[in-house]
Amino acid sequence: MPDIERHTPKRVLVAGSAAGPVMALDEPLSFWGGLDSETGRIIDHHHPQIGQCVAGTILVMRAGRGSSSASSVLAEAIRLGTSPAAIVLLELDEIIVIGALVADELYGIVVPVLVVDEPTFGRIASASSAVIDSDGGIAIEI
Repeated sequence: MPDIERHTPKRVLVAGSAAGPVMALDEPLSFWGGLDSETGRIIDHHHPQIGQCVAGTILVMRAGRGSSSASSVLAEAIRLGTSPAAIVLLELDEIIVIGALVADELYGIVVPVLVVDEPTFGRIASASSAVIDSDGGIAIEI
């Protein structure tokens, strides 16, 4: 039987509930030019995880990368149901937050966005799955 660990984020940037398999990115991702919003696949040819699908995952990455237009790509992926179920960051990324907030406002679809500390980031990145409670609490299966 797997062990469950509970963690508290440093900040809840977009509140909501989510659950899914953990997908930890080796490098930051720009949603603009890096994610196909129609499929949820990473399309950045320079990203080590090109071709992998983020849809329905608890996406764990240090931060986003790049363009302010990334928020619109994230919002569109959320609308299409091809986005991560939640995003866990080590560093605050306002562009990602804007994309999630816009999707909530326009489409009524919430994708939680959290910032965690370094030890928590490492634990979540190595987990097989995670559940995020509406208050931001994170339970991981290890």
